[in-house]
Amino acid sequence: MFEATLIYLLLGAFAGIAAGLLGVGGGLIIVPVLVAVFQMQSFDPKLVMQLALGTSLATIVFTSLSSVIAHHRRGAVVWGMVAKMAPGMLLGAMLGAYVADNVSGEQLKLFFAAFEVAVAVYMILGTPVVMNSVQNTFKRSELFGVSACIGGLASVLGIGGGTLTVPYLCMRGIKIHQAVAVSAACGLPIAASGALGYCFFGLNEAVLPAFSSGFIYWPAWAGIVAVSLFTAPIGAALAHHLPVASLKKVFAGLLLVMALVMIVI
Repeated sequence: MFEATLIYLLLGAFAGIAAGLLGVGGGLIIVPVLVAVFQMQSFDPKLVMQLALGTSLATIVFTSLSSVIAHHRRGAVVWGMVAKMAPGMLLGAMLGAYVADNVSGEQLKLFFAAFEVAVAVYMILGTPVVMNSVQNTFKRSELFGVSACIGGLASVLGIGGGTLTVPYLCMRGIKIHQAVAVSAACGLPIAASGALGYCFFGLNEAVLPAFSSGFIYWPAWAGIVAVSLFTAPIGAALAHHLPVASLKKVFAGLLLVMALVMIVI
């Protein structure tokens, strides 16, 4: 148990710094490590992936809130856009949790690994080309549909959705700093709704580990949140002093390694 607790604390530290430094949600790091640790703790193999996803989303609730406050103080959050996107993301995230509850852990692992590869390639190639520079052409129906898809995918993957929301907003002409801020704000409803869904849909499982509520394992949640809340601002500060473009390529390589680990374990 001591070894697992130490890993949770170190994971929180690393995920927080990565999120602050690179603008990439901690879920891409948290989920693979939790899968490995939960297997080490001999949790039911059929539930390991769902537990990792649900726990990851529960931690993102707090890290996302911290990020939103920081962006809001800088005046970067376009709250009108967030208000239009939040309903779709709330619905999509809940549906994503339902899907994850009805899909095998092995299928979820393969899907997660494929997504990590896609994110790694995206980070290596760079940002997308702006397709529409007019910011006021968003239709409410478009935002709801896209947001529901982003929320659903993010929930199935146990992430805050930044790797999906930011590219979409950039391609639609939103400035990058505003896109990141809106994405951070939208990560809160995704994580909250998704975590609630994983908690609810996992309650009927008879072999859950102790100290869990549905698919949320609280010891892991506590260890990660306790540290990541403090390390995320450190990562944000380092972003002004380190070569972020180069670090993104290193991080992309790490994601490729983790994708391979997800397939093997």
